[in-house]
Amino acid sequence: MLSVPRNTPFIKKVWLWAVTFFIATFVYPTLVYANPIRLWHAYRGDEEKALLEIIKTFPGGKIETLALPADALDSKLASASLVGEGPDVFIAEHHHLGEYKARSIVGKVGDAFEGEGAFIVPAVRAVTDGDGVWGVPLSPKCMALFVNDDLAKTPADFEAIGELTGKLPQGVFPLVYEARNLYAHAPIFGAFGGELLGKNDQWSFIGTEAETSLNLARTFIAKGAVPDDANYNILKELFKAGKAAFVISGPWLAADLSDAKDLRYHIEVLPNIRGAGQPMRPLLTVESAMLTKQGAEKPEARALAKWLASREAAQVRARLAKTLTARSDVSIADGDPMLRVFSEQAKVAIPMPASRAMQAVWDPANRAISKVIRGEAPPDVALAEAKRRYDTVRRPPPDAASPTPFLIVIGGILLVLVLYWVRGAKKGDFTGEVKRSLPAYAYVIHSVVAVGLLVIAPLTVGAATAFFSGNLFGDTSSRRFVGLANFIDILTAQGGALLTTGSFYVVLLVTLLWTFLNLFFHVTIGVSLALLLSKPALKLKAFYRVLLIVPWAVPSYITALVWKGMFDRQFGAVTGLILGLNDLFGFHMEPISWFARFSTAFTANVSTNVWLGFPVMMVVTLGALTAVPQDVLEAAEVDGATRWQRLWRVTLPMIRPTLAPSVTLGGIWTFNMFNVVFLVSGGDPDGTTDILVSEAYRWAFTREAKYGYAAAYSVLIFLMLFGFTRWDEWRKKRADDRDRAVRAKEAAA
Repeated sequence: MLSVPRNTPFIKKVWLWAVTFFIATFVYPTLVYANPIRLWHAYRGDEEKALLEIIKTFPGGKIETLALPADALDSKLASASLVGEGPDVFIAEHHHLGEYKARSIVGKVGDAFEGEGAFIVPAVRAVTDGDGVWGVPLSPKCMALFVNDDLAKTPADFEAIGELTGKLPQGVFPLVYEARNLYAHAPIFGAFGGELLGKNDQWSFIGTEAETSLNLARTFIAKGAVPDDANYNILKELFKAGKAAFVISGPWLAADLSDAKDLRYHIEVLPNIRGAGQPMRPLLTVESAMLTKQGAEKPEARALAKWLASREAAQVRARLAKTLTARSDVSIADGDPMLRVFSEQAKVAIPMPASRAMQAVWDPANRAISKVIRGEAPPDVALAEAKRRYDTVRRPPPDAASPTPFLIVIGGILLVLVLYWVRGAKKGDFTGEVKRSLPAYAYVIHSVVAVGLLVIAPLTVGAATAFFSGNLFGDTSSRRFVGLANFIDILTAQGGALLTTGSFYVVLLVTLLWTFLNLFFHVTIGVSLALLLSKPALKLKAFYRVLLIVPWAVPSYITALVWKGMFDRQFGAVTGLILGLNDLFGFHMEPISWFARFSTAFTANVSTNVWLGFPVMMVVTLGALTAVPQDVLEAAEVDGATRWQRLWRVTLPMIRPTLAPSVTLGGIWTFNMFNVVFLVSGGDPDGTTDILVSEAYRWAFTREAKYGYAAAYSVLIFLMLFGFTRWDEWRKKRADDRDRAVRAKEAAA
């Protein structure tokens, strides 16, 4: 540790510490870890152990690994590529290649690829296009059939599974899969010869094949062979508990079943579909070692990618992580039944399209599947609507606009501000005031710089993004200045009906209703509880306060997920309560499909957010009540005021100044409450419960990264909230001026 003599001048101390920090942070690591190969991945558990074992035997240079969350890998790669940093090699699934290529993140693997003969054909097709090879295949992953040995045997075909309905023990489903998810529905669609994207990225989830596959899925759900709203966690728990004879899932489920000691099961290739005369064909994702632009230029990075896909590495992954290999010359799968089945399944699987257009497929397709399963629309209507939404997202960007008018406007605004400051400076001793203020500036300059860099600069860049379209990261050749085109598209519903589902005006109405109802219940419940807790005669007040503050103390995303589970139609706590009341009192209430209708889905969202929000208003009100003078209340009581009159005419007016800022902030928070809407209803049904901020999120992250369009949404949200707060302040100021005028007249009289 560096020792600095006490008598060293302060400036010298600062310089010594700065030099030491620079050496420790930059120079020393550079000397010790000179140009290591940087490898990013999202592995955990046994897969990470296998990876570390593989790189230990790498004969090349030093390797620096970084494990990232799977859902953060893409964003980290995008941000790192902007400044030329990031990894040399990274491991990701092949279907992200379209996005990586559009952002200029990935480079061709070159001599890291051994040749087509070393890998199975579907894996090679997945990482290859007409332009070259963009990844080295490591592990193909797809779905297969999990069979509970105590409940069923190998089915003759897919329809035979549905025929088990009513023949299994009470409460056991013949089949469980994520029926509303396109990825899980794809094996059925694939059996009828369908594909998700056609030539030139045209929407292909439409027509006879798609309609027949959806009708088959709908038939299974209608007769109770498949739960209609199962997600992965429900699927896993049902299979573990022996409540599912068959399950369609991938190798990730096998890893999660390792703790189910009493479960006897095996895995088989997905069966044929009788009506199609063909086997079910799931989507194939290929985990691949990819090279960044800078990594593709480094021989040692290409050597590492080649080593990760070598025969030796494949054997290590199969031994330690039970991972299927993409290599065609490794026969280790023959000794492991699970790997053998997934190897056979991969041969008939359909590689997921690596086009960037796939990002725009999931949302409309999932919505169409949900509408058909719930019986809200026939397949042809639902799929036509999904195609329209896909085409809306994929439509060409607006024409480029000249930035000159905007630069003139911005220049004019800046000139007016400068003239305003100059005019103010001339009115007084400007130079003297500046000199006298210099000591104060020294205290706040660091805060000004921090706020400017961390708050103002990002807000400015985000707002400026609203005037552009195209690729804002990586290859910027498609970036263009479009002026107000994004705002015009939003405000005109892109030329469609202004009040159609998903239009700005419909979403705005939902957002306003959402904000008003939440604020009403937050204030009503919070103030009511605070009035009860403020009563002197109430015992255990401290205990009640702690208990009532718990909903606010728990992170909102955890609360949202818990409430979503409670509202599950088949397995939720609310359904359990309904069934319990039926048994106890002889009622005949049916479980509610909470997310099948706008009214119930919106109610679920509001209930969750009210639970989260009322404690804040309760705490604020409790603090405000302590400032209400008791002698005023006693005087009102002596004058004959009833309890209600004392509350309405004395208490509430006195705490209103304290509550008003909290209500304003609560309105802003509720207006932008993304977590609850996104996690509880997810916009269901059919996006009708989305609010403005969740709609902006979808345009940015699920609809081909339309960042300019999403930024325009954000600017409109900001302008509305800014206008509301300014109007509120103007209204209060006007009321105060009116009160002062009245008092002045009374004083004059």
